[in-house]
Amino acid sequence: MPEDLTWDTLDSRVAYSCEGFDIRTDDVRFPSGDEGEFDYLEEGESVVILPLTPDDDVVVIEEWRQAVKRINRGLPAGSVEADDEDPEAAVHRELAEETGYQAGTVEHLTSAEPANGFADAVFHYFVARDCKPTAKQALDYNESITVGTTSFNSMIDAARADNLRDGRSVTAVVYYALFERY
Repeated sequence: MPEDLTWDTLDSRVAYSCEGFDIRTDDVRFPSGDEGEFDYLEEGESVVILPLTPDDDVVVIEEWRQAVKRINRGLPAGSVEADDEDPEAAVHRELAEETGYQAGTVEHLTSAEPANGFADAVFHYFVARDCKPTAKQALDYNESITVGTTSFNSMIDAARADNLRDGRSVTAVVYYALFERY
């Protein structure tokens, strides 16, 4: 039987805050009894959407990503906001805001903690079917996004060729290909 690995949180505070995330510092006691600090990115829950048109093409976005200084091709995604009833509501909102598309149906694929060694982020992956353009984008002030469509096979090919760099998008495409599509 493994020994208890749990850390006790003695105190917790926001060390740095900005729009989109906080850096939190926890004072902790390790199983050994020693005490220390642990800093992590506090981001919360987000949704990642694999939007499929009635012809099973994928609605894709191209977006400037300042952290890597390039345009990134991927899938729509965004934070679950306080006004959202649940992650599925965030899917409908984010899909419309980022792409101008509306989904006929939405189903949950999986949820994952992409970097739980240094962040509390949780990504809820969804497939949105029968997506149709119904409105204009409603982008946030700090979003630069263009919208297009491509075949699902081209998304698989891009992931295989290391040309789909967005980890959230790779996870959605590969998960769907492995567990849902076949």
